[in-house]
Amino acid sequence: MAISLSVVVLLAVILVVMIRSKSIKPGPAIVAMLFGFFLASTGMAPSINRFLNSIADTINQISF
Repeated sequence: MAISLSVVVLLAVILVVMIRSKSIKPGPAIVAMLFGFFLASTGMAPSINRFLNSIADTINQISF
């Protein structure tokens, strides 16, 4: 839970920075957020979650 919340906060900060720096316009940003929201309710969500958890575990094992 803590990892997924951290990822959400990190992605939200990146999105705000991209909108403010005009790297991405608000329209495409909203589309990307809606895509992620609806993707989370599909059957792919558990696979994506397992993949991200395995990456987090790998990074955790690498740290000193």
